[in-house]
Amino acid sequence: MNNIPEIKIGVVAVSRDCFPMTLSENRRKALVAAYEKKYGDIYECPTCVENELHMRKALSEVRAAGCDALVVYLGNFGPETSETLLAKEFGGPVMFVAAAEETQEDLIHGRGDAYCGMLNASYNLKLRDIRVYIPEYPVGTAEECADMIHEFLPVARVAVALKNLKIISFGPRPQDFLACNAPIKRLYDLGVEIEENSELDLFESFKKHENDERIPDVVKDMEADLGEGNKKPEVLTRLAQYELTLLDWVEAHRGSRAYVAIAGKCWPAFQTQFGFVPCYVNGRLTAKGIPVSCEVDIYGALSEYIGTVISQDTVTLLDINNTVPADMYEASIKDKWEYTHKDTFMGFHCGNTASGKLVSCEMKYQLIMTRTLPEESTQGTLEGDIIPGKITFFRLQSTADSKLRAYVAEGEVLPVATRSFGGIGVFAIPEMGRFYRHVLVEKNFPHHGAVAFGHYGKAIFNVFRYLGVGDIGFNQPKGMLYPSENPFA
Repeated sequence: MNNIPEIKIGVVAVSRDCFPMTLSENRRKALVAAYEKKYGDIYECPTCVENELHMRKALSEVRAAGCDALVVYLGNFGPETSETLLAKEFGGPVMFVAAAEETQEDLIHGRGDAYCGMLNASYNLKLRDIRVYIPEYPVGTAEECADMIHEFLPVARVAVALKNLKIISFGPRPQDFLACNAPIKRLYDLGVEIEENSELDLFESFKKHENDERIPDVVKDMEADLGEGNKKPEVLTRLAQYELTLLDWVEAHRGSRAYVAIAGKCWPAFQTQFGFVPCYVNGRLTAKGIPVSCEVDIYGALSEYIGTVISQDTVTLLDINNTVPADMYEASIKDKWEYTHKDTFMGFHCGNTASGKLVSCEMKYQLIMTRTLPEESTQGTLEGDIIPGKITFFRLQSTADSKLRAYVAEGEVLPVATRSFGGIGVFAIPEMGRFYRHVLVEKNFPHHGAVAFGHYGKAIFNVFRYLGVGDIGFNQPKGMLYPSENPFA
């Protein structure tokens, strides 16, 4: 995937002038050694910051080293003014972490008091309105702090990515899909650019790609990807033409931005004019690291992109779609897992999940559309059951009054045959029924959710918190009531 940033982290130690600077310097060396042993390269800034002049010197050093993210390391109490100005002037994602005391044998000249210094640092950061990443428990040994820095890496990667992201949309949204509508103001607040286009612009570009000399090579790649699932070979040429249209549009319109995601149009006029549905191409581009959401879902595309950056893997966008029939639950789930019936549901979309995330795949037509349209104009869905395993369901959304809201929940796709159509899976999330009612329904989230294939809840939650999302819902365990939940129910 070449649509996500590589991050170089720098470590700057800070020291209060009434503490020995060597204490911070030696602890910094131990931290860097612990990180490199376990995780690899990290830049050790040679200047230890004790005052504002040191801060400027350290800043020039980390910039010269090409650091994208910064760790401010309180090796001792730390200079609250200089260390917070360092975070402010760096301009990229910053983490604060503090050193624990090492041994009872050295609690006079070797005591750093960084536990106390972190309090002053957090107070000064708030005074200056500087947002930084602070771990759950931000004080530790060299090895523990190295682990904290590694957990900061996906947060830093997303922060850098969003400041360099453009979402390209082709609209307008389909009728009765206001749920996919949301104010774009908060995109700008996150640093994301948005380019909104008409589907007529897209259609014009598509027509210009007719007989493109690259089409046969793309068709061959699609044939290899589909394998025995290539059941609609007659549509591949048009799908290849569309894929090239999108990729060329990305290159021509990314402008000053390094990274791109797409919110695409897929109905109702799309299939009658283009002569196919774009689902398979959407999945192929998503697997390349360029998420393409359905139904002009701009915040769905943003959520997918965040999941791509965190997991560094293919994601998908699904409807939180339908209940698992009672007889399916009784026959295939009840005695095999500890999930209740209400913990389960089916995640579905027409056919946009990439082939690598399906147990087996087959090119088909969009069944729902064929109820009113000829089948040949609705070909292009990639159908199959989604691979079983751990998943994280999540979404970042702007509310109607332009506030950021999010949710994240970990669960799994069960190895249960869906007996249905589209790209679909039987999902299980602990306490899903309560989560559905008191987060998804009550807080007005749309039906689309992003899916990352693995448990990334901690990283996604950290990212949402770092981005300033004040309301982050999750699937609360039994005994932990939602604010609106009836305690007598």
